[in-house]
Amino acid sequence: MKKNKAEQESHGCAVKRLCGKEYCCSVELTLQVIGGKWKPVILYHLGRRGTLRFGQVRKAMPSITQKMLTQQLRELEADGMVRREVHAQVPPKVEYSLTDLGESVMPVLKELCRWGGHYEKLLKEREASEQAA
Repeated sequence: MKKNKAEQESHGCAVKRLCGKEYCCSVELTLQVIGGKWKPVILYHLGRRGTLRFGQVRKAMPSITQKMLTQQLRELEADGMVRREVHAQVPPKVEYSLTDLGESVMPVLKELCRWGGHYEKLLKEREASEQAA
């Protein structure tokens, strides 16, 4: 349920509006730009592998649909995170890369990846101890 402005301000959360985005704190704004199931993964692949064509991004993420990948890339481009370069040739060649702003989030994504590795190890240890019991 959405709170009205008076309710939000009474709880210390004044609604801010910037470039068509509505948020209360910088974490919320950050998650609007890079959050969700696919955007961090797209950014991570582009950050690690550099410039990629659409098909290369899709191949790196086999469970994403073409429609969803297109939508997420467009949103990342609109938010200034991804650069889309169209080469005038037949068939058209489109490449995606991170902008400087997109590059600036890579340390955060690398840290998330490191945390995920630790979490994976913890789950494997837990599963092994449960099977041994």
